[in-house]
Amino acid sequence: MKVIILIGGSGERLWPISRELYPKSLLRLYGEKTLLQNTYEMALEMVHPKNIISMTNVRQTTDVNLQLKKIYNNPIIISEPMAKNTAPAVASALTYIKNKRDEIVVILPVDFSVDDKEEFLSAINKAKILANNGYIAAIGVRPLYSETGYGYIKAGSCYKTGRKIEKFIEKPSIENANKFIEDKDYFWNCGIYVAKISVLIEAFQKYAPEIIANMNKEMFDENNKIEYINYEKIPSISIDYAIIEKSDNLAVVELNAKWQDYGSWQAIYNNEMKDKKGNVVHGNVLLDNVKDSFVYSSKELVAVSGMNNIVVIETEDAILVCNKDKAANIDSIVKKLKKKKSETTQLHKTVFRPWGYYTCLNGGQGWLTKIINVSPGHKLSLQSHNHRSEHWVVLEGSATVILDGEKHVLQKRQSINIPVKAKHSLQNLTRQTLKILEVQKGEYISEDDIIRYEDMYGRVK
Repeated sequence: MKVIILIGGSGERLWPISRELYPKSLLRLYGEKTLLQNTYEMALEMVHPKNIISMTNVRQTTDVNLQLKKIYNNPIIISEPMAKNTAPAVASALTYIKNKRDEIVVILPVDFSVDDKEEFLSAINKAKILANNGYIAAIGVRPLYSETGYGYIKAGSCYKTGRKIEKFIEKPSIENANKFIEDKDYFWNCGIYVAKISVLIEAFQKYAPEIIANMNKEMFDENNKIEYINYEKIPSISIDYAIIEKSDNLAVVELNAKWQDYGSWQAIYNNEMKDKKGNVVHGNVLLDNVKDSFVYSSKELVAVSGMNNIVVIETEDAILVCNKDKAANIDSIVKKLKKKKSETTQLHKTVFRPWGYYTCLNGGQGWLTKIINVSPGHKLSLQSHNHRSEHWVVLEGSATVILDGEKHVLQKRQSINIPVKAKHSLQNLTRQTLKILEVQKGEYISEDDIIRYEDMYGRVK
């Protein structure tokens, strides 16, 4: 059996915590691990890591690799050159494992959790029986509340270990959602599918040939990266719309466990423990006469008074305030921010890396200032920049700098210039944290202006 994990997301529905280059899949939203790591460990309950294929965007591949390597040293990661929704991602993964046509594949989204592992594995095993009989089996759960942001499944007659699917309902009205709670024929669609590889490939060939027709093993390079030319003209569409809802060999298996989707702030609120007034709070929060609200602080004090049914999310560089019932629609705000080319849609001010983290202080046309914190015993890659120079000032600790082959050791208040195109590396060879002030100057200031030559974290291909 194979497992495909879909690691997508554009950072819109959980903005401002989730960003385009660091979406929710890479965040810790419950427990000690990220959504990605939790999903990967769930997959490990089903198969060996050599049978897990993680699909992601090329811009997130490094972070995905670093997170998964904390669990398994050599994860299989396929990098899409651009986001094209879930249908092309699944088709690419099926093409990668095409020679195993008779095997069963489990398709997992990355943004979910289940509170009962044994019940989840039981549901997957029931779905495998249906898959062996030529069905595409979906995993569904009974609705617990009226949710208009989820997709629903209406189940029909019983068949072996599940029920045949009569139809799908996408994001129903509140009136219909209220009715579905009382009707035992309706389930939330978890977005988890189980089927034979051959059945899915045939469904693509029948219902979405424009997606899979030109896919072959040659489209993957030695690092499992898909070349841009293979994706440029492929339509962007979900697997549900492309093949699932068009197929006639569909069944649903009920999952008898608490399932949680991390698709919106409303969904997270619905599944969190609440106080006596129906509030969910995280971080440095003070409430006065507030009911049925979700308030999150990453750092600063957030005080709310005399409000009901709202969502307030505070991060270093953005604050979201909205009606809780409209929280699933904040992607419209993010789209407006992208039109304005706001950097708040791309990355956080503080960005974590395997060697430590950096915080952007300020910037403008042709310049950017950062505070860089390097953990003891760690170092940045040997790299160069084609478009910018850098100036480093040591604020705390001792810095070892390699600049065009020469070694420099800098103490507090000492500085060094890094010219354009110079090969350089910043290292902390001590037992104390190294903190430096970095000033970037140049015609082009961006994180993609990096050429790596050596890297202790495996980021050089």
